[in-house]
Amino acid sequence: MSSLSDPTRRRIVFAGMASLGAAALPAITLAADTETVRIGYQKSSTLMIWLKSRQTLEAALAPLKVNVQWHEFTSGLPLLESLNVGNLDLSADVADAVPPFALAAGASMTYYAIESASPTAQAIVVRQDSPIRSLAQLKGQRVAFAKGAGAHYLLLEVLAEAGLTMRDIEPAYLTPADARAAFERGSVAAWVIWDPFLAAVQRQANARILRDGTKLSSYRRFYLAATPYAKRRPDVLALVYGELRRAGEWIKANPGQAAAWHAPLIGLDAATVEAANQRRTYHVQPVDTLALDEQQRIADAFTAQGILPRKVTVAASPVWKPA
Repeated sequence: MSSLSDPTRRRIVFAGMASLGAAALPAITLAADTETVRIGYQKSSTLMIWLKSRQTLEAALAPLKVNVQWHEFTSGLPLLESLNVGNLDLSADVADAVPPFALAAGASMTYYAIESASPTAQAIVVRQDSPIRSLAQLKGQRVAFAKGAGAHYLLLEVLAEAGLTMRDIEPAYLTPADARAAFERGSVAAWVIWDPFLAAVQRQANARILRDGTKLSSYRRFYLAATPYAKRRPDVLALVYGELRRAGEWIKANPGQAAAWHAPLIGLDAATVEAANQRRTYHVQPVDTLALDEQQRIADAFTAQGILPRKVTVAASPVWKPA
């Protein structure tokens, strides 16, 4: 659900780039020795927003004398930039393509959780009346996607499956909003996009899925912490991890209620949100080697494309594991 700014048009450095927007909660009386954990999130951070809306973490962390401060971001990369420069302690989920950019900039981050694979939550779509019926027919066509996003990686894999490369298509680097407009007026032949935009264009514009991420791109969501904080407060990570797991279980067990709650927050109807949620697992689990291996493949693919400025070694990043 997050998109990345064009990395060729910005320096990938962390020097005050992140603009924080705090969502203040009601005042809570705290002991003098209480500290604060600062958590960054996006509108796509369903589980963390669920916990925030119910002050679940505030209640759970109170015995540890930890207060919670919330900061909202419009996309994943500025969120991780703030994490790296010390303005945040924990990050809610970001899409799988985001951490490699932060690591390429030298960020010191600890992976502390993932949502299990949701490969059908992103796909390449065409219009219902499009003559394109196979991936090979993408050759010579104009394809819209967000540069450096997970959709970009999926497109690379889709093209490789068809025996094509980026040189065989005409890339249209567009934000989801601009890509939707271009798709509907027919100025692009295909669009690579993720939920809930995917569910919206299917329901509202009758788009047809040409290929989703099954066996190509897992579309995991990653939760990260500032490494100094992860080392100092593993007890906080353990508690947050447990609450995220419970939130995910509730969302999946109560799809209608969850969609009705979340839809107004992201400006979509509840039916579209429920359709999108059916494709996302919301299953929070420890970070495993499969997830890190795919992070490395994404990083290597973007390095080969010249999108990342240098090679990234994902395995060098710390991983927190629940007891």
